[in-house]
Amino acid sequence: MIKTLGIVFRTVKFGETSVISDIFTEEKGLHAFVAGSVRTAKSRMPFNLFQPMTIVEMVAYFRDDPNSVNRLKEIRAGHIFQSIPFDIRKGAVVLFMAEVCRKSIHETDENRPLFEYLADLLSFLDQTTEPIANIHLHFLLGLSAFLGFQPQDDDFDGEAFFDLKEGVFLPVPPMHPAYLSPELCAPMVDLLRSSLENCHEIEIPREIRRQLLGQLLQFYQYHVTGFSEIHTPEILEEVLG
Repeated sequence: MIKTLGIVFRTVKFGETSVISDIFTEEKGLHAFVAGSVRTAKSRMPFNLFQPMTIVEMVAYFRDDPNSVNRLKEIRAGHIFQSIPFDIRKGAVVLFMAEVCRKSIHETDENRPLFEYLADLLSFLDQTTEPIANIHLHFLLGLSAFLGFQPQDDDFDGEAFFDLKEGVFLPVPPMHPAYLSPELCAPMVDLLRSSLENCHEIEIPREIRRQLLGQLLQFYQYHVTGFSEIHTPEILEEVLG
């Protein structure tokens, strides 16, 4: 039996009243957990705790086998969000984060730095009153560091191209079309050099932001095995527009 914090990535219905959740835990990484009788009026494990990117405290019967489904014994809120459930813009960012996380994070071992990064970002998003139009881009670049392919801006001199396949800055375009133009490189580097708290200060036109998002998702497809198409960007851009 383990007691740990967790972040819910995805939940699907199982049977009449149960659910299976993919939860990224502080202690054991990403695993599947089944919770019985959740979708009933008298459930001791409220269904709202299984929404994407909810931070939970959980007790579970655990088998150290990435292919097994573990059974939840108890679950309660690990952090009660004050604004995310009621702010459609913040909610859209959270859904985008959840989709990216479940398609790129597959670690079944403890990774506390990554867990803390995600928990801190969610906490900041919930509390901030500043504009959030750049947070999803900052998140993609920040997460790429934990996945091992974050762009290194040391070679950026203000007029460079970024090769999405090789993950490097170049003085001239590569011999294939998968690259960022200097117009897109500049805001990306600004985001890399900015803290989460200050990324709202970077002025990025809506169309440039849209293009950069699409290119960064392509960057993930080149560097994360099995990273399939993301379905939330259009909704996200519409909401943040």
